[in-house]
Amino acid sequence: MSKLEEHLISELLDAAIAAGADGADAGVARSEGSSVSVRLGKVEASERAEEVDAALRVFVGRRNASVSTSQLDSENIRVLAERAVAMAKVAPEDPYVRMASADEIAREIPQVEIYDEIVPSTEQLTESALAAEDAAVSVEGITNSEGGSASHGTTHVMIATSNGFAADYRRSSQGISAVVIAEKDGAMERDYDYTAAVFGEDLDPPEQVGASAAERTLSRLGPRKPETGQFPVVYHQRVAGSLVGTMAGAINGAAIARGTSFLKDSMGEPVTSEGLTFIDDPLRPRGMASRLFDGEGLPVERRAMVEDGVLQSWFLDIASATKLGLAPTGQAA
Repeated sequence: MSKLEEHLISELLDAAIAAGADGADAGVARSEGSSVSVRLGKVEASERAEEVDAALRVFVGRRNASVSTSQLDSENIRVLAERAVAMAKVAPEDPYVRMASADEIAREIPQVEIYDEIVPSTEQLTESALAAEDAAVSVEGITNSEGGSASHGTTHVMIATSNGFAADYRRSSQGISAVVIAEKDGAMERDYDYTAAVFGEDLDPPEQVGASAAERTLSRLGPRKPETGQFPVVYHQRVAGSLVGTMAGAINGAAIARGTSFLKDSMGEPVTSEGLTFIDDPLRPRGMASRLFDGEGLPVERRAMVEDGVLQSWFLDIASATKLGLAPTGQAA
């Protein structure tokens, strides 16, 4: 991590200890992003944003409190730490929440390809957005456009604890999208398509994105009501995220520990049809959600959550794992 960010993390932890905390962990995320939006062949918006956010969690005995801020001057950090400690002192005791121990924290940080050194210029983003929209509106039957867009962003994540863990990583993301409208017999439909990747070279061509957006939009025209009956259901890949998200929420350790998940008694049991395997792989090269350690500084690994339809694991942070009498799985947010 840079000297400035290393100093910021140290300042957060030092302020917490000086304010009376027995221990603390802190995280800093520095984000930068650029985006261009176009409509009907003209640039509508060109934006750039930069922000730095910090989070601090303090421990006082068996009590803890968490605070966050984007105001990172020394005086505000001191006040923030004092406020966090004051909050922790009046919080109820929680025997399950604790900081990662020295034996648990990640000692070796893996090298995974999640950061693209090549940063597209504003002109390149504009060209991609225009190309995507142009390809979409050029398709016969498309009557209007809600625009095309292209974006690029980077995030620098830093986490440190008062008992010796300190590490960071950088990740990048890029995207291109188009949204268009089609009209037939007075009925109007809209749809979109997009491509997103960690590396720019892995993006679909903008022309392909636009053509696909047009095809999806046109396919919505003239819908017909199907006959009533029992039929196999095939889910579109667009809904995969929501389906996986529902499963992830149901096997989240916090929900299991509270007893609020419908899968709380299903470990080792079939929870989906055979043939479905659900893998959490934070070390996937060029993965959109890959990371090198979890939010508590624990090492991460590839893990089968559901294998051939059978539930194999929960998503466990330290608190939920401790409450369940299990080992944390390195999946804290």
